[in-house]
Amino acid sequence: MKTLFIMIAYIALSLTSDSTIPPCDKCYDNEDFQIKSATITRNKELGITVWEMKVKGKAGATTPKGVGKLNGAPVLGYVFPTTLKPGDVGFSDTEGIVALALTSHPDFDDTPMWDENFDRNFSNDGVIWHPHWVVLNEDKRVGGGLSVKQFKKGDPKVTLPANNPGMEMYMDSPGYNVVTKENSIRVIVPDYRISNKTDFKFDAVACYMMVDTGDAPAGEAMGSGDKPMLGVYKVYSVASGNLSLPYTVK
Repeated sequence: MKTLFIMIAYIALSLTSDSTIPPCDKCYDNEDFQIKSATITRNKELGITVWEMKVKGKAGATTPKGVGKLNGAPVLGYVFPTTLKPGDVGFSDTEGIVALALTSHPDFDDTPMWDENFDRNFSNDGVIWHPHWVVLNEDKRVGGGLSVKQFKKGDPKVTLPANNPGMEMYMDSPGYNVVTKENSIRVIVPDYRISNKTDFKFDAVACYMMVDTGDAPAGEAMGSGDKPMLGVYKVYSVASGNLSLPYTVK
């Protein structure tokens, strides 16, 4: 827990940083990513929690402009950092911040079990808002101060949930239903998928992320391999203002 709060303190200092900002940062810095409120509400009768962010603009209306390849692919996210433990959502024990990220990215599909646009093609709907469980760690290489935690392929100590997309990151594609309406984006999470934990704290972040595969030609931006596979490059807004994770499940 001490490590968690040290990470949060560093990340809070990074929220105003202008370092390592991608070229299209300002393309998405609009009211659709200015968070007004964040709640997680439990429905005991149905055994679910409803995670919701409300923004100044229209939630989910802005999606990334594709670049036509995986390296440098933009990812937009509405992210709920939490005090849940990795084991609560199916990962092996590891240090980091467990977060539920609602994401959109047109250049790739990382939900192989789910067909979000109902066209019977399971590999063409990355742009549709969908959820991921991730474990985040501090990363000074990117302006947002965070990246999805990576591991070496084949590491026997690492366990991922069954719906993971097959990348060497602590990431899962749980397939929960995401709904956008007017200024609200919501996702429904069954209690048993978080080990029936409802006493955790959380925050909400809207941000720009980007993929770096490390295989771009020499001199190409973000392609040198010295960046994380999926890093947070720009934070647009934080519900609490300082990423203190002050909110509780209602």
